[in-house]
Amino acid sequence: MKNWRLKLFLSLIFISAAIIIGRLFYVQISNHKFYQAQNLGQQTGFQEVQGIRGEIFFENSKENHGNFSSGEIKSLAINKDKWLISVIPKKIKDKNNAALILSKIINESKESILSKLEKSDSYTVIKKDLSKEEIKTLKNLKIEGLSLENISSRYYPQEKMASQVIGFLGGDTVGQYGIEGYYDDILKGKEGIKEERKGLSLINSERGVDLDGSNLYLTVDYNIQFQAESLLKEAQKNINIESGQIIVLKPDSGRILALANFPSFDLNKYSKENNLDIFQDSAIQKLFEPGSVFKPFTMAVALAEGKVTPDTTFIDTGSVKIGPDTISNFNHEIYGKRDMSGILEKSINTGAVFLSQLIPHQTFLDYINKFGFNDKTGVDLQGEAYSKNEILKEGSGDFGFATASFGQGIEMTPIQLARAFCIFANGGRFVKPYIVEKIVQGQNEIKTKPQVSDPLISQQIASEVTTMLVNVVERGFGDGAKIPGYYLAGKTGTAQVPFKDKKGYYPDKTIQSFVGFGPALKPQFLILVKLDDPKVPKSSLSAVPIFKKLAQYIINYWQISPDYTK
Repeated sequence: MKNWRLKLFLSLIFISAAIIIGRLFYVQISNHKFYQAQNLGQQTGFQEVQGIRGEIFFENSKENHGNFSSGEIKSLAINKDKWLISVIPKKIKDKNNAALILSKIINESKESILSKLEKSDSYTVIKKDLSKEEIKTLKNLKIEGLSLENISSRYYPQEKMASQVIGFLGGDTVGQYGIEGYYDDILKGKEGIKEERKGLSLINSERGVDLDGSNLYLTVDYNIQFQAESLLKEAQKNINIESGQIIVLKPDSGRILALANFPSFDLNKYSKENNLDIFQDSAIQKLFEPGSVFKPFTMAVALAEGKVTPDTTFIDTGSVKIGPDTISNFNHEIYGKRDMSGILEKSINTGAVFLSQLIPHQTFLDYINKFGFNDKTGVDLQGEAYSKNEILKEGSGDFGFATASFGQGIEMTPIQLARAFCIFANGGRFVKPYIVEKIVQGQNEIKTKPQVSDPLISQQIASEVTTMLVNVVERGFGDGAKIPGYYLAGKTGTAQVPFKDKKGYYPDKTIQSFVGFGPALKPQFLILVKLDDPKVPKSSLSAVPIFKKLAQYIINYWQISPDYTK
């Protein structure tokens, strides 16, 4: 009997022990992760975070026989840490005591802090832009519901330089205009989850490279950009230009070495600007009628179609009638017998009309399209504009095509015009302009590959037009651009400015421009200078000396060997 009771007792002990051991195994081994997470969850929270925005730089480069060597890196858009203290009031047990403690640290009244704590149960910012001393003290503070947060803010060290090119990060943390807008998805960090431990949460900027945005390195050369912007400021001071643009390209690749606009604005104070038009990049977003800088394209069409040769001559009488209308040369000049080079050298309107009358309208339109004047260039900047020149296509008769031959009644952007000139400098081939040299994400680097087209015109035609453009500089209206020892190619332009809301042109406004490249035999740079409404006589060639100064600067900066010596 006693043995039976003992056996039963021992069996119950054994079963109980087995149950307890099994339960412990279940909790500690089988379901270890679940209970660990449950326990951790009582001490830990999770918060969505955004990776740090990528930064923007330009990297100076020095020309060395056509190759670029890395130089000094300049920051254009960077992130600066700003710390703030925030609170979730419902988590704070003693609001009065918390307000008292904080008031002594952040130098704000207890009453104002307490009003914030009592105002809402949801997330509230107590103070932004904390000092280093405040941050140091708050890091050691242990009050549940308080969070010390490191917020990354955008800062532009160069202030006004390349402002329209860079664009800015808007108040809604979305990139606007320029590179900030175009590359917003690449620059902005990815969203992720961050662990937040009980007590004072420290959310700092090191969220891992996988969440951070990519850094951008531009093709823009700091020194050339600075020089270009300085020349535009000088033009405003000396001839009171309304606005102006300078573009510098590598004609064999499309690399943008400078893209300068006047006026510019301080990127760090963009919100204080009243005139929102200043944010637009006129070099890529504003259309204009180019005037005589367009004449080389009319010449190229006539040569390519076999309508003329460089030796073809025509007799200029100073004017030509197109139906009831008359087209005259500037200042009613009469140039007499001229060859094709003479048309460009003296920028003869009637000579351009002579060429246009040899070209069927549809052929002219086809070349306008081929030269890229009806499409975007595809430059990697936000908001590029373009015109399809519908009026020329659909509403122009002989007179419309005659005026288009010398650049009136046809419109384009400066970047379209600069790209098209690369055809002459690059043996008849197109390039796609680009401004980001490489994208860097952590250890990964993506370099932009230049895009060069098949020939749009033959090498021979490109060379023939280039020779004429050299003559413009050597003995024509562009001789103010001449630099001893170097053959430069270029074309002057003075265009009328159309009314915005009616037909016709302003009687007292002009756009003066010059587009050129050099050295002409092996072009290494192409420069477009466009001055809007300079206060000079219409016969002035105000863009020419600016081109010369910038070309001379680049020649010295890159130490380009001369073509000849005296």
